[in-house]
Amino acid sequence: MIERQVTVQNRAGIHTRPASMIVRTASQFDADVYIQKDNYEINGKSVIGVMTLAAEQGATLTLVVEGEDEDEAADALVELFEDGFGEEM
Repeated sequence: MIERQVTVQNRAGIHTRPASMIVRTASQFDADVYIQKDNYEINGKSVIGVMTLAAEQGATLTLVVEGEDEDEAADALVELFEDGFGEEM
């Protein structure tokens, strides 16, 4: 199991487009992906779950990734967050 801290970089936070990017990326891997915010945990492969986080710019989230391809999955997700989902920061 891997845990990584990420910060929401983009100005608009996690809205529909970033949420779908997270789910699309997480779904490419067999590993289970969970995202935690303020003691609340959601399935990272669920758009509705990711949207319920209501993560604004500057929010710190914990990615919890577990499975045989957990390293690759965690790296891909961290890269998305670090890139600000390709949006203005």
